Amino acid sequence: MSIWDPFISIGSAIMAPLYWVVSGILVFFHAVWSPVFGPNSGWTWTLSIVFLTICIRVALIPLFVRQINSSRQMQVLQPKVRELQKKYAHDREKLGAETMKLYRENKANPLASCLPLLLQMPIFLALFRVLNSAADGVPKGHWLVVNPDLVTSLSQATIFGARISDKFLPAIPFGSVQLVCIVLIIAMTVTLFITQLQLMRKNMPPEALEGPFAQQQKMMLYIFPIIFAVGGINFPVGVLIYWLTSNLWTMGQQFYIIRRNPAPGTPAYEAWEIRRKAKAEHRAAQRPKPEDPGPEPGGNGARPKTPLPGGDGAAVAPAAPRVVRQQPRTQSRSQRKK
Repeated sequence: MSIWDPFISIGSAIMAPLYWVVSGILVFFHAVWSPVFGPNSGWTWTLSIVFLTICIRVALIPLFVRQINSSRQMQVLQPKVRELQKKYAHDREKLGAETMKLYRENKANPLASCLPLLLQMPIFLALFRVLNSAADGVPKGHWLVVNPDLVTSLSQATIFGARISDKFLPAIPFGSVQLVCIVLIIAMTVTLFITQLQLMRKNMPPEALEGPFAQQQKMMLYIFPIIFAVGGINFPVGVLIYWLTSNLWTMGQQFYIIRRNPAPGTPAYEAWEIRRKAKAEHRAAQRPKPEDPGPEPGGNGARPKTPLPGGDGAAVAPAAPRVVRQQPRTQSRSQRKK
């Protein structure tokens, strides 16, 4: 018995429900798209993977928003943290106490931005394991275990001449599999780079782009895409489709949040202020203006006005209403005699 066996058992117990959910969603979307393209079509399985990824990302939106907000708070506080580091450079204990006090006053938690990511990792791992195992012909998850024919269909389905289970390596002979993998890897790397770049360029104040923390982020801006590009050659086509879909979703989701809820003091916030003022001016221009009263008309149902006695230039006043006296009714001679 290995020392790692208890940990492996605990990990398997945690991942089993996630495998169940992921495989169930994948099988569901396969049933949805099968009448359109056929059960064994590569497009059926590609769309099933895409919509599986979208479902998972939609479920993780609250965690993503919390992660973005926590990360933004930490970035905004970095200039103040650097000031504390300069002020208490020779007193590490005082520096730690003042830094934690700063975080408490601004309701920021250094671990809050990492916690959502840690909670997402088991879900992404389950998604990766189900797709990677299915591409290798090994069912992972209850719904694929009870439907082994779907595992065979997934591993043999092709898109643009490449099977969803194929990988870039071995690269000999070079053909459609390598071309599809290269396109997916480049697209996956570019979307990841753009996502990190827009976060640094648009939603970070200028002060947060200086210092060691900013330098680490700039390094990760280039290191992460390289890691994904190198690791992508070992992933099957189905997993590359998943990563590309996930990166596109992250890029669009982050763009929406930065545009609608930017951090104060950032270029994105300045652009948001300009758009807000332009919309307010546009609404004001579209609002109907009050008409000038002009001279008082004499007609159109208005009460006629007559000049007061006293000569030219005298004020006018409305004419007195005309009194109409009721005439007595005419009686006949016989009525008068009565």
